[in-house]
Amino acid sequence: MALEQLSDVVQRCQAIQDDNYTTEDYSVFQIAGRTCIEDGESAQVLSIVVDEENKNIVRCMGWNLLGPLVQILLKKEENNLPHCLAILTHLLEVCSPKELLVGLLEQVEEAHSDSIAETVILLLQPLQKVLLRLGGRKASSVGMALSTLLGQVARLPVPQTKEQEEDDVFSLCRCCSALLVFVRPFVEEAKQSRTPKEDELRTELLKFSMKSLCEPLLEVQLKDPETLAESPLRNFATEIVGILSDIGESLPDLLSHSLLRRREVPGFLEEEVCYPKESLASLAYLLFVQHIAMDTFPTVFSSVFVLQCNMEYINLFLSRTEESRLQKGLDLYEKSLVRVEDNSLPVQLMELKSFFSVPQNLVKVMTLCPIQHLRIKGLKVLQLSIDKFDTEAKYKFFQCMLKTSHHAGVEGYIIKNIKNQIDFALNLDNGNEWFMGAHLFPLLRQVLCLPQGPETDLLQNLDRVMESLNLLRYLLIRDKAWKNQTGIWTELYKIEDYYMKPLRTGLNMSKAHYEAELQNTKDNSKKTNAKAESQTQESVCSLTVGNEKMPNMTPEMQLQVLHSALHTFDMMESVLARIEEIIEVKEKP
Repeated sequence: MALEQLSDVVQRCQAIQDDNYTTEDYSVFQIAGRTCIEDGESAQVLSIVVDEENKNIVRCMGWNLLGPLVQILLKKEENNLPHCLAILTHLLEVCSPKELLVGLLEQVEEAHSDSIAETVILLLQPLQKVLLRLGGRKASSVGMALSTLLGQVARLPVPQTKEQEEDDVFSLCRCCSALLVFVRPFVEEAKQSRTPKEDELRTELLKFSMKSLCEPLLEVQLKDPETLAESPLRNFATEIVGILSDIGESLPDLLSHSLLRRREVPGFLEEEVCYPKESLASLAYLLFVQHIAMDTFPTVFSSVFVLQCNMEYINLFLSRTEESRLQKGLDLYEKSLVRVEDNSLPVQLMELKSFFSVPQNLVKVMTLCPIQHLRIKGLKVLQLSIDKFDTEAKYKFFQCMLKTSHHAGVEGYIIKNIKNQIDFALNLDNGNEWFMGAHLFPLLRQVLCLPQGPETDLLQNLDRVMESLNLLRYLLIRDKAWKNQTGIWTELYKIEDYYMKPLRTGLNMSKAHYEAELQNTKDNSKKTNAKAESQTQESVCSLTVGNEKMPNMTPEMQLQVLHSALHTFDMMESVLARIEEIIEVKEKP
């Protein structure tokens, strides 16, 4: 029935001049042709399509058969496969390239999630053939095709392990490799001349490269070549960076876009579209962490300049929560820092927004990230960044971190670094103006501080309090009163008033509170006459640690927590008592 309808409409249209076919003609041809192909009559359709007398009809209407042809080709039905391939090949040669482009891209966009990879790989060669037929008017069409294809490829899961990439379980590797073959003729064309048409093509290839850097490459964790010698994804990344160079993009200029923006270069609304920050961040990661195309990067740029360029990209990575982004941010920060000489970063860099934002995000990684190896890496990179600052910059950095980190563990770590810098200054013959004398006092006042005075939660602030006490004890022992190089003995009476006395009061209050809780818990645990359930209920006490109410615990657990708290207070008191003893000995005539 459908075959008869198709034959009838074709025969009727043969007599029509100037391609003045009606809407009904188009509709009957499309429905009847689709039905024939789906019913396995592709051989008969092929004979109609290739008939020279039907050339004009096929040129105008043939692209409507793309849908059913693609579905049969995806199913790989052996009986129909050769005929459908022949029909498709003929349509690519005869039909209007613009109509074919629209029809093929529709098939890509409408691909089912289970057949994205198969559809993309099947249609890449036909699409390439159609685009090449467009001649010099292809730039926007190439851009539309690349955008559609990448949009679908980005939906594929990214392999996480070496085995997944080797086996290409999600077909992402095949798609990326096929995309490179697809785009190569257009890259070669853009390289060969500098006419306005080729400039338009270069713009579309730039957009493709930038989008590829974002999706899928931003999600990919490339494997080390020693781990995976043949990596399709690493090859894809290498080729994408190569395309940027091929179309005349300078890698240093790309990476310095963040610095150019600070200089308020006009026209950056369009630049943001062509050069998305995430894509440039991905490029920086590929260059400086994966060393892709690093041999083409000029060596004349200083390591400090490279760090400045990368800081905005590092901040972008570290402001996210996904493991892959955080890992890339930490790796890029580390690789950018190791190139810099120790004690060389000037204090002027602290005025740049990114040099403020990156440490803040680094603190979030160290304190809030649930992934342990990232927290550990964050601490390592923090110390590396401290080592690179010069003395004044370290001083300003410590001040900033004590004001903004709002985390006792981080503050304790910073105070330990301050102690190390003071020790270093005391060991130098010519001293150090930033960690001795007048400059040291404002920093010490930040260190020797109880946020809420005597009411400060000493358990929550344990790390900060202990490091502060250790620093004060060190200063009094290391810097003899008769030398007073740091000026600590001159400042001591003030420190006693604003720090030591409130701390002693706070310790006494905290110990009294926990001793009362301990006695109460012991009394409750001795009530053995009631039922076991009642005993448990009566023995439960409410404990608050770090402003968080602890869950109900057994008497044994409660006792352990309370004893631990009291031991902590004893430890603080012991260091405080030693400090008071050192002061008392010095004050004796």
